[in-house]
Amino acid sequence: MNAQLSIKTRSLILALLVTTLFSSVAVAQPFDVPDADPAAAFKKDQVDTAINRAINFLISRQHRTGAITDRTHDTTMTALSMMAMAAVGHQPTDPTPYGRAMRKGLEFILREDRQHSSGYFGLADRSKMYGHGIITLTLAEMLGMGLDIEQDKLIRLRLKKAINLILQSQRVYKSYRFRGGWRYTPTARDADLSITIWQLMALRSAKNAGLDIPAKSIEDAVAYLKRSYYSRLHPDGTPVNKVSAFAYQPGGGPEYAMAAAGLLAMQVCGEYKSPLAKGAADWLSKRPPQWYQRWFFYGTYYYAQGMYQRGGEHAKTARTIVQSMLLKYQQRDGSWFAGNSSERSYGRVYATSLGVLSLAVKYHYLPIYQR
Repeated sequence: MNAQLSIKTRSLILALLVTTLFSSVAVAQPFDVPDADPAAAFKKDQVDTAINRAINFLISRQHRTGAITDRTHDTTMTALSMMAMAAVGHQPTDPTPYGRAMRKGLEFILREDRQHSSGYFGLADRSKMYGHGIITLTLAEMLGMGLDIEQDKLIRLRLKKAINLILQSQRVYKSYRFRGGWRYTPTARDADLSITIWQLMALRSAKNAGLDIPAKSIEDAVAYLKRSYYSRLHPDGTPVNKVSAFAYQPGGGPEYAMAAAGLLAMQVCGEYKSPLAKGAADWLSKRPPQWYQRWFFYGTYYYAQGMYQRGGEHAKTARTIVQSMLLKYQQRDGSWFAGNSSERSYGRVYATSLGVLSLAVKYHYLPIYQR
């Protein structure tokens, strides 16, 4: 009798324990899972790994001179590589292989033979105003990251001269269609959006760093951006077509890379609520990037950063698209190489730097890309 009761009692207790255990698990589960989507957490880890592999590739391409390049435009590619490294948290002062690579790269860019006496960076490596804008933007973002006070003074000196050249170039007489923009050379009388955005971002970054940038220069550049919008505008500045985008030059049709460039440029200039920015983001949502399309890396850099600035569903969708595509096409050595003929001649350092900058939206280290 006592044995039977003992067995029944033990069975009852066991049943109650099992029931309690499963009930506890059912209640605790939502709180125990750190990410609602385990696949998303896995992708985040993959992105970190992809970025590390890409950065390691970039420093493996550094020459004894300090330049990071595998094809042409050595100063510009070095600047682009350094911006990619800074975008994921590395600094020239870090006691790491990445910090040492950035120090050597910065010393190379600051060499006297890299910048013309006029302040022009686009002459030494034949990168024209493209390179000038990229290098100037990099120096503006590097201001305060020098190894010592003397190097910071040199960065500021080179930066001021570069900024002055950008301002002088904008003031060159141009017809109304091109006024406020920039083109291939400092004395050009026309303009295009692709080159304009680099000068504009350099000016904004320099302003953020405390340099005196005339408000009119930014206003004139924004006016040029608006004239590059494909849709006609009402007298109040709102577009006739609410979903439209930016063109390479005023009067042209929209395309992926320029739509993304215009979107980022408008927001960098503080035009977050502009219907033109919203229209471009909606236009891009209907035409997401494709691996083999022209200027994929160039456009995707702007797309990732521009959509991040938009926030919400635009940012979430763009980040998923960019991460999935770049993870799929990363090479074994950590690099990326363009799938389209328009970018192949620029090499792997070019594509890899832009690939890292596209993925770096998850970090938000560089001031120019912060909301």
